[in-house]
Amino acid sequence: MTKDIKPRKTTLEERIRIVEYCIANSNDYSAAAKTYRCSYGQVYSWVKKYNADGVDDLKDRRGRTKPEEELSEMEKLKAENRLLRAEKKKQQMEIDLLKKLEEIGMR
Repeated sequence: MTKDIKPRKTTLEERIRIVEYCIANSNDYSAAAKTYRCSYGQVYSWVKKYNADGVDDLKDRRGRTKPEEELSEMEKLKAENRLLRAEKKKQQMEIDLLKKLEEIGMR
C-alpha cells in the first residue's frame, strides 16, 4: 500500500502545469500526483476547478486578503493556451485509439 502524500503549498503557475500535465495524459490524476509530488485529491480538485471555470479558479483564495503576485493577462492567455493544447492532444489520442480499434475490428 502506498503512503498518502501530504498536501503542499503550490503556486498558481505550478497548479497550471500540473493540470496541463494531467489533461495531456488522459486525466491520469495518479501519474500527475506522483510526478509533481502532491496528493491525488489536489490534482483531481484542480482539474475539476479548471474544467468548471478556467485558470482563474486555480487561485488559492484561503487566508486573509493580501497583495499577491498576479499573472498578467498575457501570462493567463499563455497558460490557457497550453491547457487547450493539452486537451487537444488528449482528444487526438482518443480519436487515434478509436481508429486503431476500428482497424482491428474491435468496434
